[in-house]
Amino acid sequence: MPARPSRFSRLRLLPLVAGLGCATASTPTAPAASAARVSAAPSAQVSKEALAALKLELVAKHGESQKARIERGVEQVAALWRPEDGDLAAFAREQFLPGGPQLDATFGRLERLFEQLDGHMNELGRELQWFTDLDLGPLLPVESLLAAYDPSSNVTSDLFQAKPGFVVLLNFPLTTLAERAKAGPTWTRRQWAEAKLASRFNRRVPAEVEQQVSRAIADANLYIAEYNIWMHHLVDAKGQRLFPQGLRLISHWNLRDELKADYTDAKGLAKQRMIVQVMERIVTQTLPAAVINNPRVDWDPFTNAVTVAPPESVEPNAPERESGSSVKADVAPEPDTRYARLLATFQASRRADPYSPVAPTRIARSFELDRGLPEERVRALLTELLASPLVPRVAKLIESRLGRPLEPQDLWYPGFRPGAKVPEAQLDALTRKRYPTADAFARDIPRILQGLGFTKEKADTLASYIRVDASRGAGHAQQALRRGDFPRLRTRVEKGGMDYKGYNIAVHELGHNVEQVFSLYQVDHTLLSGVPNNAFTEALAFVFQARDLELLGLGQPDAASERERVLNDFWQSWEIAGVALVDMATWHWMYEHPDATPEQLREAVGQVSRDVWNQYYAPVLGRKDSPLLGIYSHMISYPLYLPDYPLGHLIAFQIEEHLKQHGPLGAEFERMATFGSVTPDEWMRHATGAPVSAESLLKATAKAL
Repeated sequence: MPARPSRFSRLRLLPLVAGLGCATASTPTAPAASAARVSAAPSAQVSKEALAALKLELVAKHGESQKARIERGVEQVAALWRPEDGDLAAFAREQFLPGGPQLDATFGRLERLFEQLDGHMNELGRELQWFTDLDLGPLLPVESLLAAYDPSSNVTSDLFQAKPGFVVLLNFPLTTLAERAKAGPTWTRRQWAEAKLASRFNRRVPAEVEQQVSRAIADANLYIAEYNIWMHHLVDAKGQRLFPQGLRLISHWNLRDELKADYTDAKGLAKQRMIVQVMERIVTQTLPAAVINNPRVDWDPFTNAVTVAPPESVEPNAPERESGSSVKADVAPEPDTRYARLLATFQASRRADPYSPVAPTRIARSFELDRGLPEERVRALLTELLASPLVPRVAKLIESRLGRPLEPQDLWYPGFRPGAKVPEAQLDALTRKRYPTADAFARDIPRILQGLGFTKEKADTLASYIRVDASRGAGHAQQALRRGDFPRLRTRVEKGGMDYKGYNIAVHELGHNVEQVFSLYQVDHTLLSGVPNNAFTEALAFVFQARDLELLGLGQPDAASERERVLNDFWQSWEIAGVALVDMATWHWMYEHPDATPEQLREAVGQVSRDVWNQYYAPVLGRKDSPLLGIYSHMISYPLYLPDYPLGHLIAFQIEEHLKQHGPLGAEFERMATFGSVTPDEWMRHATGAPVSAESLLKATAKAL
């Protein structure tokens, strides 16, 4: 699961520094270039002559040493100034600050203020989503409306209207990604913090547009959080039930994890084929709407037949039906709701496009501003993995272990993981006994962290900052944005306790939370809190998650397990790389077809999924035209998040290779996580000595083979 960004940071006010940053006085930017970096939103159209006169006046007042800063700052303000903002010249005369104590004091004041503003807005947003995020019983009708409300949507607009946003633009410069990558290695920490400060105001998006984006994403999150399949009610052609009573799995996370667990089950192959059929029907929207989160009907996913479930098969903990509703064996498909949610997010995002000409699409903002890596570079890394000649060699090894030709479900083959042969029922019994509640997991965090290599003192300190909640969905980590608040770990805890799926997710989310504590509480500038992008927090969480079985006392690393770890990382990276390509291609298709209907989008996603499958996966997994790559729920509820997963695997592998030579994990994790949100390559050079690359994983895989 992802580390859920706060809505506050996910929208406009807190883009990661890997997007638009700023230079400092030691790295001046030409005024013309600077003007091109900010939005072409409606402006006051101040004449060139007036701006030139203003610059000359300010240089005469403050000296030639300030000329570059003055010219750049005036141009940055002018690009976003509107008629209702008043007299630009008067504002600039009053608010331009030459270098020195007053500029330093202003920087410090703004850093402190924005930590508090960000943090409290984040907490308000968390409260509004409290009941939709957590498993606290049936939702009230008002909850979806509260979750969709974003209290931060007016903040940036208000800060421009009240002028602090213009103070920042007048005194701290913006840069391009290319400039930052080139000059960043020579910057001081103060310069990086200034970059983060300036990037907050690179656009001036109207508050109503921000609110629409927030509402669309909140609606999509709630839709996914309640998308469960009751597995006992899947039947085959003979009416047989392959799954135990009470097993409720969320799409896609739990369906995928159940599929992985079935490799150790005597009926595993039949179960896996059934899950694949369910997944494909979700992607193609051919599953009956009546079977979604409904344990009162039985469903054969192969024939799509639906029947009323016998009363004795209905789970005791089944959710209550709405008053007056009846159970119907309705085969009508879900009416493309999945794609209507995605389209709503796309259409809301498009409204922000005119206010960001430097990154005029959600795609460009995702890569250039949020991720800090050009889309072309990410695509090249993905295709390098997908087209690697190592893939058929690893596939042949898997085939020899399974004793059969590979099938689509083997996309998620887990057999390289230590303890993969342990039956999931045994793991479930272990985790349910140890963690009957979310509080039980919280109490065990200090022991877990010590098992990961943190000192007892550090483990106790970290645990004191982390709060654990039972999630309505599959789980996520929610960061804190001010010192004094606490990150939240959310994972699903069923009635009988936390099963292994929930535990595995909880260990992953714990990795996010530990990073979040370090990168907020121990970073030198709170403006730099966090990591370069979501791929990095995923990578650090993968480092924790890879050790979940060790933390249960099931196996210790040795030479053989090290080889298996490498092969597992390669196969997982190969799997998710294609999923990321589908996510990227889907957004390109929507921009090329902005008036598409949900039905047309469904067809497009199916075709994109089949095309990527046929190119990279069918030759290995043995069946053409599967839409399976479109199953990931992130594509609906976390726009363009999926590329962060393969990147996260690559980064995690580089970190693991570094840890083999420079342990212990605890101290190195802390050193890495406190470096802050600089550019991806700069962070990686600090962490491991090399930029982001697939080379380390590919070399190690070749050696392992």
